[in-house]
Amino acid sequence: MNALASYLEMGGYGAYVWPAYGAAAAVLIGLVVASLRTLHAREAALKALEGDGGNDDGHRA
Repeated sequence: MNALASYLEMGGYGAYVWPAYGAAAAVLIGLVVASLRTLHAREAALKALEGDGGNDDGHRA
């Protein structure tokens, strides 16, 4: 157990390292969520455009 505590302390820098890892993980998770939301919105827009043919005059290209 002492070896684990020693590792987590990281030579006295653990108080800076672990929050930095946490912040980086939060940013990466936020980017994944934002990307997935954008993907779903773009897919829905594409499906809507494909559904009406994408032309205003009613003719397919």
